Amino acid sequence: MTASGCASYTGQTTAPDDPNRTQRGALIGAAIGAAAGLLTGDSAVERRQHALVGIGIGALSGGAIGAYQDKQEAELRRQMAGTGVDVVRQGDNITLNMPSNVTFDFDSSSLKPQFSPVLDDVARTLSQYNQTVVEVAGHTDSVGTDQYNQALSERRANSVAAYLGSHGVLQQRMITVGAGETRPIASNDSEAGRSENRRVEITLVPIEGQQGG
Repeated sequence: MTASGCASYTGQTTAPDDPNRTQRGALIGAAIGAAAGLLTGDSAVERRQHALVGIGIGALSGGAIGAYQDKQEAELRRQMAGTGVDVVRQGDNITLNMPSNVTFDFDSSSLKPQFSPVLDDVARTLSQYNQTVVEVAGHTDSVGTDQYNQALSERRANSVAAYLGSHGVLQQRMITVGAGETRPIASNDSEAGRSENRRVEITLVPIEGQQGG
């Protein structure tokens, strides 16, 4: 799994997935997937938070954090209703789980045309609620080599982040990360499960201010 600042989408490679690869991930842990939220870790987010405060984006503190995320969560749930995108809240973090039937075709990092209205709504909300760090994480199923899936997951994350950036979301807020096939949320032993695992997750972390003392 690798993380980076927001990067532009660089295109799909032509190497095919290997359909005969042994399927993995039959046992799915309860603490992985969308409900796990952030993949890049607290230190990466903290550095990004400090950088955003440095360019003039205000930080949240105390009870204001929960109230801010409550409002953002409510707006996202309203917008994502009926789209196939799940909104998951864990503490003060909000994760949007975007499965492959909404986002990408098999072995592709090109956004589906029907996904654009969904991302348009997400971009508008993120622009309205700009006091968050935005982690965009790409995931794949287990078909193909580890190396290929890692690269594909990174391209998927970069593709979504590039779209959000072109629709008003500040590039400095975004961190992209590829998890490859390492965080399945369903069994890779069936096509239905593999489809669930081919996804992008967007996690919103509030920019927290220092507590006084």
